[in-house]
Amino acid sequence: MTRISQPEPVAPAPMANDGALRRSPNRPLGQGGYPTWSALRWLFLFRLFLAVGLALAFSPSVRVPIVATADAQLARWVLVIYAILVLMSGLNLYAGWLKRENQVYLAVFTDIVAFALLMHAGGGVGSGLGGLLALSVAAGALMMEGRMSLLFAAFATLAVITQQTYIELQGGAPASAYTQVGLLGVVFFAVALMARFLYRRLRDMEELAARRKVDIDDLSKLNEFIIENVGTGILVVDGDRRLRLMNQAARDLLGAMGAEAGTPLGRLSPEVAEWLAGHARPTALQGGVIRVGDREIRPSRQLLGDYRATGVLLYLRDNRELVREAQQIKLASLGILTASIAHNIRNPLSAIAQASQLLEEARDLSAEDRHLIDIIRRNTGRIDEIVSSVLQLSRRNQVDPRQLELAAWLEEFCKEFRESHGIEEQYLVLQFEPPPILAEVDPRHLQQIVTNLCENALLHAGRPGDPAHIQIRLGRGEGPETPVVEVRDDGPGIDDETAREMFTPFYTTKASGTGLGLYIARELSETNGIRLHYERARPKGSCFRLTFG
Repeated sequence: MTRISQPEPVAPAPMANDGALRRSPNRPLGQGGYPTWSALRWLFLFRLFLAVGLALAFSPSVRVPIVATADAQLARWVLVIYAILVLMSGLNLYAGWLKRENQVYLAVFTDIVAFALLMHAGGGVGSGLGGLLALSVAAGALMMEGRMSLLFAAFATLAVITQQTYIELQGGAPASAYTQVGLLGVVFFAVALMARFLYRRLRDMEELAARRKVDIDDLSKLNEFIIENVGTGILVVDGDRRLRLMNQAARDLLGAMGAEAGTPLGRLSPEVAEWLAGHARPTALQGGVIRVGDREIRPSRQLLGDYRATGVLLYLRDNRELVREAQQIKLASLGILTASIAHNIRNPLSAIAQASQLLEEARDLSAEDRHLIDIIRRNTGRIDEIVSSVLQLSRRNQVDPRQLELAAWLEEFCKEFRESHGIEEQYLVLQFEPPPILAEVDPRHLQQIVTNLCENALLHAGRPGDPAHIQIRLGRGEGPETPVVEVRDDGPGIDDETAREMFTPFYTTKASGTGLGLYIARELSETNGIRLHYERARPKGSCFRLTFG
């Protein structure tokens, strides 16, 4: 294949892997880890809800108090101060004065102290308010990834023991209350351990879900890339026959560059919609060719379910491409056969040519015999030329590409062609544009292609005593990295019928021609990724254009 010299492509960024999803254990929490700002906002709302709920529970307007309060005045002062501290933590959260982990420490320790004082105001461990401290321990463990859970549990236990010791020193606590304090401490540690275990499970599930999401995203992008770049046109329509997916090949075939999802298929392509209407049944035979504009398309369909609502997957292929592929397969098989025949013909042909040469050396040959020998020699030479062309054609797939500086290569080619064909410099002129133009192509194949085109110009465009004037132009095509080589002559040009058939094998307008020169040039061009086509030159003559890339 022809490759144009260009800068090396930048390597794509690697896909996300599992390790990229895990937080490094040495990374500070304030730099993208836990606790997140979202988690801190939820913690603030939770504490605000607790403050409002406790204020209602200890409100003096409640006829039947939910919690028996031994010291209602202390409870109200604790709740007022606690509410103020919660609101200040919200202001701190908004302003970001403290690091995120420090905000969690301050909130949890404040809650433990406030709830311990509230429990004391409510009558000690028997008030049932120890569960609030358990909530604080659990919230802190979840916020800090479970690392500080035991510290929070120990601080809560110490707060309860301190409160109970103070009551005992005041002479108002029975000895059995310490049992409740111990059980409450065990509950704190159990809650901390369970919160830590739960957090780890949640984090593992979160990381697994994140990895799965990355894998799914990568697979989705890969599928989209494959579908978008596959050569077969792909259309997906739903049960209402509205477009859901269309790749670039389908856009090119249908000429629907601006089509969007949701467009009715009948509006997008009435021909395809009509074909699908007759082939939508599961038992319907597939096949046929439809014409869309100047293209012949061979559609096929795959039902996405047994019901209309499930939609249809349509495959669209250019019928001319299919016919061309079939011809290439036939030509490949024919090439193998003809190469074998050519090898078997060359040996007896050489014997005939040698025998005619020996016979020509005889002295007593008449003029008529010499004329017959000349016919034999001329026709054996023509057959040998055809055999050589067929053998060369059978070896067209043996490509050895090299990077060529086309201007320098064409200058050398023109010099050799003038010498070998005995023509002067003005009959073969080279024009090219600076700077140097590079292309990667097999130089042997390029030599044969340009030689065939120039010999074709000498043969068909020249007049007796006046050789054809050939001009080779080197320039750039649509892109700066697309070299174009043109071989022009000043002959009478080629009529339309001949132009349609001149690349057909063995087609020739000269009695002495083989009809393989242009066919070989086109085959070698396609083998090297070069597009060869003909157009009428202005104001007269012919132009064969080689477009690389």
